[in-house]
Amino acid sequence: MFTVDQIKTAQSKVKSGADFPAYIREIEAMGVTHYETYVSDGHIDYHGSGNYTEKVTVKYEALLIAGSTDAEQFKAGLKVHQQGKTDFLTFLSMCAACGIEKWKVCMDKMSCTYFDKAGNEVLAEGIPQ
Repeated sequence: MFTVDQIKTAQSKVKSGADFPAYIREIEAMGVTHYETYVSDGHIDYHGSGNYTEKVTVKYEALLIAGSTDAEQFKAGLKVHQQGKTDFLTFLSMCAACGIEKWKVCMDKMSCTYFDKAGNEVLAEGIPQ
């Protein structure tokens, strides 16, 4: 099974949203089945088969998630990030300002789904392969 150190090594290669598809392929090859990223504190729960979980923490000041969701502004900011024009912390700040609480990436579906504070799906998209 995968370790926190392996995940951190893979994460270190991601400089922008443009690097995301390669990152997904790398951690999937390690045995990650899905993971959830929490915007407020940046921690990520990585899951594998047999209820295996590793939690990776990120060190930055906690972000306040907006009480209302601005889906259109979020989609515009996501597009900019996916083009490689913002770094991860800038992306997280934008997510928080737009009311995005977390996202879940599923390897079997090659999908990424973003959720608001109420657990409502804001956007689901496929991950380029």
